[in-house]
Amino acid sequence: MALNMSSFLTMPSRVLAVRPSPFLSPSLQLPSSPSSWRRQRPLATGCHLSSSSSKPLLGSLPPYVVNYEAGSSGRRMEDMKEKTRMALYNAWDDERAAMEMIDTIERLGISYHFEDEISILLRRFYDRNAGSEDLFTTALRFRLLRQNRFPIHSDVFGKFIDTNGKFKECLTEDIWGMLSLHEASHLGSKNEEVLAEAKEFTRIHLIKSMPLMEPHFRHRVGRALELPRHLRMARLEARNYIDEFSRESNPNSALLELAKLDFDMIQSLHQKELAEIVRWWKQLGLVDKLEFARDRPMECFLWTVGIFPDPRHSSCRIELTKIIAVLLVIDDIYDSYGSMDDLLLFTDAVKRWDLGAMDQLPEYMKICYMALYNTTNEIAYRILREHGWSVVEDLKRTWMDISEAFLAEAQCFKGGYVPSLEEYLSNAITTGGTYMALVHAFFLMGQGVTKENMAMLEPYPNIFSCSGKILRLWDDLGTAREEQEQGDNASSIECYKREREREREIEMDDVVEDEACREHIRGLIQSLWVELNGELVASSALMPLSITKAAFNLSRTAQVIYQNGDDNTTSSVEDHVQALLFKPVSSNGHAQQITMH
Repeated sequence: MALNMSSFLTMPSRVLAVRPSPFLSPSLQLPSSPSSWRRQRPLATGCHLSSSSSKPLLGSLPPYVVNYEAGSSGRRMEDMKEKTRMALYNAWDDERAAMEMIDTIERLGISYHFEDEISILLRRFYDRNAGSEDLFTTALRFRLLRQNRFPIHSDVFGKFIDTNGKFKECLTEDIWGMLSLHEASHLGSKNEEVLAEAKEFTRIHLIKSMPLMEPHFRHRVGRALELPRHLRMARLEARNYIDEFSRESNPNSALLELAKLDFDMIQSLHQKELAEIVRWWKQLGLVDKLEFARDRPMECFLWTVGIFPDPRHSSCRIELTKIIAVLLVIDDIYDSYGSMDDLLLFTDAVKRWDLGAMDQLPEYMKICYMALYNTTNEIAYRILREHGWSVVEDLKRTWMDISEAFLAEAQCFKGGYVPSLEEYLSNAITTGGTYMALVHAFFLMGQGVTKENMAMLEPYPNIFSCSGKILRLWDDLGTAREEQEQGDNASSIECYKREREREREIEMDDVVEDEACREHIRGLIQSLWVELNGELVASSALMPLSITKAAFNLSRTAQVIYQNGDDNTTSSVEDHVQALLFKPVSSNGHAQQITMH
């Protein structure tokens, strides 16, 4: 019953301009851009987010509640922000330049400084006729609008289709356009065949063209083919792109300096948040009383950095980290320590949600139950105080559901039953912690919460389910081999393998069958992303954009964390941890050491 959001640190390591060609040429110097929660178990058992033509008056946004040290860095940030606002203002009459700048701002992780300006420009892009745009600009417009939930249709790519219903072969000569289309294709939803075709068309031709590309562009294409922009964790992408942007031939110096200062400021904020979490965790005292419990507050915090990349969501990161940390301990009880009789008692106590229910519990469970009860009620009080919503019933329902799902998996494991893949996933979404995390995130952010969308939380919305399945499947790809060696419960890989064996009525070769099952699971993940993307195009969507982004971010974070376990040629999680939390990017930055014990 291992919670997926943990232990990853212990895993093995206006006029169509002529675009510069990315191919090598002996007579041409090329610019490098278009313009200037599973873990190691303590024991071996367990089952487991205006169309006016006149220029707008873009004023300064209100200051955000972000604590960074005053002085030269703060003043430089304000200077760079003002220069960037002016650049956005000056790009009003050059839509392609404005789109590229917005795209760069978003990749650098600094878009939260310019939300009003970007919103105005995106609305203008949406309202304008884009019939004469080239492939690069059409795809970029599409991606920027769709990822911000504008109702743009994929038929904008119809002008690039030939009489046979295929993409025109002449497009392959526009490598920048092909890369832009490839990135856009990953936002396709169900029944958008043109985007499915675009994904395969661009993949084949980009791979074929890579040997002829100049090194810097080849690296960019390689990254896009390995992990498209739409699937990348926001803070990690900001860190990586700062390095990439700084190596371009003529980067925007104001943007680059702002991005570096901003990254270090947010990193410093994360260090302060982590220090607060560690203090709370030590005062809670669970691991002092329960020797079997995992002591990993930093790992829990890293999940929330992925789910809430915006620095304004500091309290959301802190509170959700607390919940995940408590959940890890409960997971250990169900997974590794508690007897079946004790688990039945604990599940009943969670259903009753009353301190009097503690009387029936064994001693080792009482402190855990008290920590769960108090932490949840404290978070509910904070939500009531800050947002005006009484949500105790909503939060405790997630704990009732997860305790019942944990119990079901424990009973399944004890009985030696290997479920079908469908049965496994229906329960594993809950035990993976996704429903619990996203319901808490919904209320902690408090943006756009209404009685109507509160009612949509029961049963859990499909966007939560898709995200949860992606998390669980990536978890299994990253940890199944290791957990199988420990005698752990069946993973999705094992469940699918058993299904295939029953269908063929023969025992399959373990090595061959394992890779075939893994390929099937990767295919399921791709299909789930297509289904998840549907939430960006649903015209009747009532869910706030903030929780939609959180659900997408959870899925992205899962892939970053578990992909190395499936493919050890990718970067290790330990490297990501150091880059995000402890290594500053500015020359005057300094790392802060957090005392964990």
